[in-house]
Amino acid sequence: MAGCQDKGENQPEYVLRFGHLANSQHGWHQASLKFAEEVKKRSKGRVEVKVYPNEQLGKEMDVLTGLLVGSADIMITGESLQSWSLPKSILCATPFAIRDSDHLKKVAGGPLGKEIEQHILDVAGFRPIAWFERGARNLTANRPIRHPDELQGMILRVPAVSLYVDTWSALGAKPTPMAFSEVFTALQQSTIHGQENPFALIKDAGLYEVQKYCMLTEHVKSWAYVVMSNKKYEMLPPDLQQVIDEAAAVMQEYEHELFLVQEKKDYQFLLDQGMEFIEVDKEAFRKAANKAVMEAFDADQIDLLNRIQQVQ
Repeated sequence: MAGCQDKGENQPEYVLRFGHLANSQHGWHQASLKFAEEVKKRSKGRVEVKVYPNEQLGKEMDVLTGLLVGSADIMITGESLQSWSLPKSILCATPFAIRDSDHLKKVAGGPLGKEIEQHILDVAGFRPIAWFERGARNLTANRPIRHPDELQGMILRVPAVSLYVDTWSALGAKPTPMAFSEVFTALQQSTIHGQENPFALIKDAGLYEVQKYCMLTEHVKSWAYVVMSNKKYEMLPPDLQQVIDEAAAVMQEYEHELFLVQEKKDYQFLLDQGMEFIEVDKEAFRKAANKAVMEAFDADQIDLLNRIQQVQ
């Protein structure tokens, strides 16, 4: 267990374990290392952050549980927070809730973001210390699709998020939840016809080898949270809590710079591999998706969604 211990000259008073699912080349990992470096420097060695990429501390749900029982201290998570009875957390991955990067920054970094963060802290005991923008999700297929009418009968892999299933059904596709690790083979064997993900995942999984077209639907622009066990945070003296907060702000800014550069690189890479990018009728997609979202949401979620969309 991390915590206070007898210390020699160079021994930290606190050791924090920071786990995430990305690989060591990913911007999330680079940003986590930046956080560890900042914490060490600002605390003058009193706090050490050990970073574990590649699900080394376990899968996302296991690490979230670990934050509550003390086997992990910090992690990066997103819509999985729904599983903790956090209805507001789905708003960070709702189709067509966020218009663009500027809108995302105003929501996640503004009063509504603070409201969602407080909700996560109050209900689950996870303390959001930073947020990371994620690449927009785009549809891929072996035929160009410009309008939802062209989705009829298309078997589309989606993550196991009920809102995504409802949304793509409303758009006319046949959504099929499936583990991401199975997508390449399923596309290769044509058991599914398409999938939807950000450029980075399309690239990392080699999906450009089995998908010709990338439709610029940008149907989900979302963010992820870096959350810390609130119990662990409150165990720290106030001066070290301040160190965590300041280092987290540096990490967030650093990750954002990395993200913007990587997004351009990933787009260019897919283009170089022969993928064709297709502009779509976004308004038609948004209208059909919005109907499904409204049916899936309760009154509180609809209220929050309306307030998010009103942010200019």
